[in-house]
Amino acid sequence: MTPASHSELAVGIDIGTTSVKAVAADADGNVVARARVPHKVVIPDADKFEHDADEAWRRGPREALAALKVGDVAAVSVTGMVPSLCAVDADGVPITPGLIYGDVRGRTGSGADPSGSGETAAFLRWTAKEAPDAAGYWPAQAVANRALCGEASLDTATAFSAYPLFDGNVWDEAQLKELGARPDQFPAVHVNGAAAGRVGDAVLGASSIDAMGEQLVAGADRDGDVMVILGTTLIIWVLDTGWKEVPGLWTIPHLGGLENKSFIGGASNAGGLFLNWALRLTEPTSEDPVPDRVPVWEPYVRGERTPYHNPNRRAVLHDLNLTHDAAAVRRAAYEASGFVTRHHIEMTGVEPKRIVATGGGVRVPEWVQALADCTGLPVDVVAVPEGAALGAAFMARVAAGLEPDTAAGARWAKTAGRVDPDPVWADAVNERYRRFRELAG
Repeated sequence: MTPASHSELAVGIDIGTTSVKAVAADADGNVVARARVPHKVVIPDADKFEHDADEAWRRGPREALAALKVGDVAAVSVTGMVPSLCAVDADGVPITPGLIYGDVRGRTGSGADPSGSGETAAFLRWTAKEAPDAAGYWPAQAVANRALCGEASLDTATAFSAYPLFDGNVWDEAQLKELGARPDQFPAVHVNGAAAGRVGDAVLGASSIDAMGEQLVAGADRDGDVMVILGTTLIIWVLDTGWKEVPGLWTIPHLGGLENKSFIGGASNAGGLFLNWALRLTEPTSEDPVPDRVPVWEPYVRGERTPYHNPNRRAVLHDLNLTHDAAAVRRAAYEASGFVTRHHIEMTGVEPKRIVATGGGVRVPEWVQALADCTGLPVDVVAVPEGAALGAAFMARVAAGLEPDTAAGARWAKTAGRVDPDPVWADAVNERYRRFRELAG
């Protein structure tokens, strides 16, 4: 890599549940290279959910960056899911499993948003007992940054998701001591969009949360917009005016510089995690499903996050009969994801006008069509499915001084096309949604 001033290419790296994605983008947000490095989700039993942190958090980002093969780069930045935590040795190498969202070892019983759930604190309690002499206890983003630039660092948003361990300014010594840790075992924290180090001659920007990266470049900024991230986790954000809190859902700021706007919604397990599991139960088929011959899935294969916050819910397939075939069961799985989205939207009380869909699931036509059919809304599909990585690339440009602020990321928003609801399915889908809500409670 040559000095940052010689290039305006930026790289974003996203540590996801099943893979690390990386994109290199030019100054206009055009992706010139992309890479994907898959990794396993380790499920020792039904309530545990972890990564091999060395594979997914340390080696994966480096391999993804190398796989881009783009030469000169101005800046690099990393996003990842929250919460996550592992213990590391003095070289930044993970020495315990990488605990990730929803693992029983982080269970607190709280239905609060991630910054108030205490999940990271519970992760730390377990991890510190497993590795009391560890050099550090780091989230995925810090492990990746250490691997990329030689220094562990974290952004303020990811750090604050660990509240009360981080109070918005510093790691809280008293809170950490109670859990068997010290502030010096945690990474340095930088403001989102700030420079945190260097990867060769490229600037390393402070890391971020994956959903923040998605939001920056999705273009969900009109009244009535609903941003839906079709990833391993299904994430729904409904744009609203002002700041309203809805029981069971989360409210977060809009990062695009829109005055008096916020997002209401949350994260559901009815995304790719459920769909990949459910679809493996049936053989792929060339048959088309029939609108009034589809059963109803409750998609809670490992509990549910918003709005129920109940880790003990389980998946159930209802109303099967002899008219149902593999195509019907597969369509039912996609509809379950759509029904969860519709429920979230209805809970917000906001009148929706369109969905902006992002995430790897936009490459699955059946999922996008079911999303449109189940909500009755047109779905605008983003041009770059790796939205979190693309958002990270934009934040990298901010860190390198190539952009004024993160709010300018809206200019990178592009759509590849629109999918409209199929009116042939409307009546049958509405009846199944009524049944879904009856079953789910």
